[in-house]
Amino acid sequence: MSEDGGPALRIDVVSIFPDYLAALDLSLIGKARDDGLLDVRVHDLRDFTHDRHRTVDDTPYGGGAGMVMKAQPWAEALDHVVAQRGSNLADARPHLVVPGPGGAPFTQAMARQLAHEPWLAFACGRYEGIDERVYEHARETLGLEVSVVSLGDYVLNGGEVAVLAMVEAIGRLVPGVIGNAESLVEESHEDGLLEYPLYTKPREWNGRQVPPILLSGNHAAIAAWRHEQRLARTAARRPDLLHASHGDGEVEIAAATPSDVPELNVLFKACWVQEALLNDTLDIPALTEGLDDVRASLDTTQTWVARKGGRLVGAVRTSRLGDDWHIGRLCVVPDLRGRGLGRRLLEHAEATAPDGIRTISLDTGALSTDNLRMYRKSGYRVVPDAPDVPAGAVHLTKRPGR
Repeated sequence: MSEDGGPALRIDVVSIFPDYLAALDLSLIGKARDDGLLDVRVHDLRDFTHDRHRTVDDTPYGGGAGMVMKAQPWAEALDHVVAQRGSNLADARPHLVVPGPGGAPFTQAMARQLAHEPWLAFACGRYEGIDERVYEHARETLGLEVSVVSLGDYVLNGGEVAVLAMVEAIGRLVPGVIGNAESLVEESHEDGLLEYPLYTKPREWNGRQVPPILLSGNHAAIAAWRHEQRLARTAARRPDLLHASHGDGEVEIAAATPSDVPELNVLFKACWVQEALLNDTLDIPALTEGLDDVRASLDTTQTWVARKGGRLVGAVRTSRLGDDWHIGRLCVVPDLRGRGLGRRLLEHAEATAPDGIRTISLDTGALSTDNLRMYRKSGYRVVPDAPDVPAGAVHLTKRPGR
């Protein structure tokens, strides 16, 4: 639910085949609709025609094969959708998404961006497409943001199939739709790499064994194996997704400069989105601060950045508070985790502690199990009831040299 008690996302779909969208009543999207998380409304474009044949298309000006969808029914349909906003959307207007092979590619990043919108409308085109003046009407008369989006480099008979795919991809990112939010983080395309191979019981099936490493109970070794599998699978199936940072080159750690600020800001957001999912809170400074805040922090803390293949892949901050050396914002890009870079940045931050330091401290989420495991292995211990610790976080300390 949204803060005002309404659905987290309103979706309107306009189509000449409304029954095509019946699949949105099924599975997790259907359950989310029943639970009030998604408000999905489907409209029949032919309801906005005014002739006995309910005509929605005509021949193209300038000649050519096929038919073009008429402007009048589409304009009236969009006018109707906007007029049905309801009190929970106040003055909001939908972001209009039009599936089409000439649009921007639909990606996981776009799905995540659209999942943060309060209201989406989808226009399912057919035939050769929609009269261009409909887009102009939507932008100029109705004040809508209009995005033409392509599901892939191929042509479909209409936009309905694309809308089904997009609504599924977007809807599952709305908080509460997926029961285990952590599963969203580990799947293909969330961090640029494809997902690792998956196995379940029994251990042996038709003479094929589950890889022994998955039965070892060694979580660090399993994480390393899965990462290598993701790299190998991505290299084999989608080499275009790989970056030089995924190779065996050296990692260079250096003091951050003002030119690093934009990349640092993006890195913090990427890392702490996952922390927010794990700890069920968005009240995390890394998610709310902007470029000016990151830039200002360079004057009040020492920030170190790690680069590999020219890419900023990790960072850590240090600051002195009396005789305590505080470590913060330790993060590694999601697709390079499990390779020891976080531990290396932690050791670097500890090594820069000046003389006179009696304790080294850091904070992390109370439910960030991987972080807690690494810190405990590095000698840190949780301080119970430590003062000035944000809700949902824990404070850890260690003595220098331990």
